[in-house]
Amino acid sequence: MAALTGPTATSTPTAASTATSTARRPRRRRPKVRVWRGVVALVAALYFLGPLAFSVLFTVDVPGQGYTVDAYRGIVGADGFLDSLRLTLELAAATVAVVLLLLVPALVAVRLGTPRLRAVVEIVCSLPLVVPSVALTAGIVSVLRWGPDHLAATPFFRTFTAIQDPSFPVVLVVAYVLMALPLAYRTLDAGLRALDLATLVEAARSCGAGRLRAVLLVVLPNLRGALLNTAFLTLALVLGEFTVASILGFRPFAVWIVAVGGSQAQMSVAVSVLSLLLTWALLLLLAAAGHGRAFRTSRRSRPGAAAVPTALETS
Repeated sequence: MAALTGPTATSTPTAASTATSTARRPRRRRPKVRVWRGVVALVAALYFLGPLAFSVLFTVDVPGQGYTVDAYRGIVGADGFLDSLRLTLELAAATVAVVLLLLVPALVAVRLGTPRLRAVVEIVCSLPLVVPSVALTAGIVSVLRWGPDHLAATPFFRTFTAIQDPSFPVVLVVAYVLMALPLAYRTLDAGLRALDLATLVEAARSCGAGRLRAVLLVVLPNLRGALLNTAFLTLALVLGEFTVASILGFRPFAVWIVAVGGSQAQMSVAVSVLSLLLTWALLLLLAAAGHGRAFRTSRRSRPGAAAVPTALETS
């Protein structure tokens, strides 16, 4: 028996030591991975935060006076600041509403009823990517010039005049909607791909809900993340768009920044820094909202968790 158990006893420590040495090898490589992560994070921080830091330094460093924040104090009282910001926010709200009202029903209908048209919708929504903003604006200008010449004796003449009202230029909303279609389509399409849309709608209809009610109470709450992403991307596009508004002769926020930069360079850069920080803050809030929703969903999915009634059940 000793002869039989001897080799087994000696081979067991060898296997254990081999397993231990194999388990220790990845631990030696971890510091290298962490070092590379730190290097990449440092390079990315310098790339993104470096220009921002120098921009802030330019706005507060006045030759002969030292450091001052007068450029930031005079922003609110600057001529045209509040009007241009209000106009831009109104255009952004209208653009977000039109984009969502156009794409959400169209994409849901295509996925539920006619999947063969999905490629056609994708191509149509991607067309603005191949049309430069200058060419798009040139086309809009040609249409606006053609209208008064040929429609002066018709009621549509007032329509062409109304959509160019400087207090709220509807023509800019049309242009912004076209420019936002590719981004909005990709975001909403990714959100719909993550859902089993047909199963959700059929389950809601089996509970007594109509198709419209199922979409409103079941599909849209599950698309909250995609809707927020679409709204944020559209808002960022409208806040930073300059070419179309400048060529058409309107003065939203981006055009006002460039106009002020000709006479007050520090104030122009200060406004740009604040708008960039505002955009980052909105992005962080969006990420926090999505993270909080994912955390609540994971808590609800745990075994033994209390059941939470859905919107369809409560209504």
